[in-house]
Amino acid sequence: MKGEGARKDRRPNGLRTVGLVLVGALLLGSGAVGWVYRHLNGNIRSVDIDHALGDDRPPVPSATAAEPLPSGPLNILVLGSDSRSGKANKKLGGGDSSGARSDTAMVVHVDAGRTSATVVSIPRDTLVTRPSCPLPSGGTSVAAYGAMFNSAYEVGGPVCAVKTAETLTGIRMDHYVEIDFAGFAKLVDALGGVTVTIDQDIDDDSSHLHIKAGTQHLDGKRALALARTRHGIGDGSDLGRIGLQQKLVKALLEQIAATDLLTDPARLYRVADAVTASLTTDTGLDSLSELSSLGRSLKGITADRTKTVMMPVVTAPSDPNRVIPKEPAAGKLWNSLG
Repeated sequence: MKGEGARKDRRPNGLRTVGLVLVGALLLGSGAVGWVYRHLNGNIRSVDIDHALGDDRPPVPSATAAEPLPSGPLNILVLGSDSRSGKANKKLGGGDSSGARSDTAMVVHVDAGRTSATVVSIPRDTLVTRPSCPLPSGGTSVAAYGAMFNSAYEVGGPVCAVKTAETLTGIRMDHYVEIDFAGFAKLVDALGGVTVTIDQDIDDDSSHLHIKAGTQHLDGKRALALARTRHGIGDGSDLGRIGLQQKLVKALLEQIAATDLLTDPARLYRVADAVTASLTTDTGLDSLSELSSLGRSLKGITADRTKTVMMPVVTAPSDPNRVIPKEPAAGKLWNSLG
């Protein structure tokens, strides 16, 4: 089981892809519909974050509180999980020990009307207040001050990651979506790769990425290496890597838009299988029908209507290798998304 209340049942257009699966199932033939639906639905893992956190969090905006589907604004915490268990994740660089870290963190804000989005990256090395969190094993963690943002996931899984993000931003995370290493690579491969323009040569032995500047078509393994690389980019910190991750988000949106999945049922199934098998969500998104509803509400969002930014930060006075939110700029950014 993965995180508090986990059960197996159940960088924005990735969710839209899942929304196409119901149509794709029909194209596969009526005899396959039931099996396809059950298989994809059963792929998804979920965490009951609302139950775990209760009322100890920012309020639901009044404009969206009573709207099951909708057009109101939305905030989704998206984590890329540096899983260190499972053969596939280990092969892709996840390591040898158990557990996982939130290697990548983004808050996806969907504007009212759901025709545009802002993706805000949070550097994992940001020092934050990590609040006391309910633990999967029972009890609660101790609050920590000046803790790295990605330590929240290590300490208390998705529930603590959400609570820490809400404490940092002051805004409620309406949904939680996590995708692991292997799932990201499979998604890129299912889409036929992704094309990205890189500004400089990269030689990073840590991520096993050696690539020339210019436009490159990457398979899943190399796209994942690009998302993970930081040595030889900028000052070698997480900040340089965020720029590459934001390029990948845009490139994936463009790739999905350019791929006519509805005319290729086999590819549609591979994409849907890759997405659902790699997902952990909150219980509000833990079924194909719920993902489909969200996908339909986001259909107007395209790559050119998606803005990517990084939370403003400055070097932490206590540690030159860490950063803290730059105020008042960071506060103004989060307030604009609340």
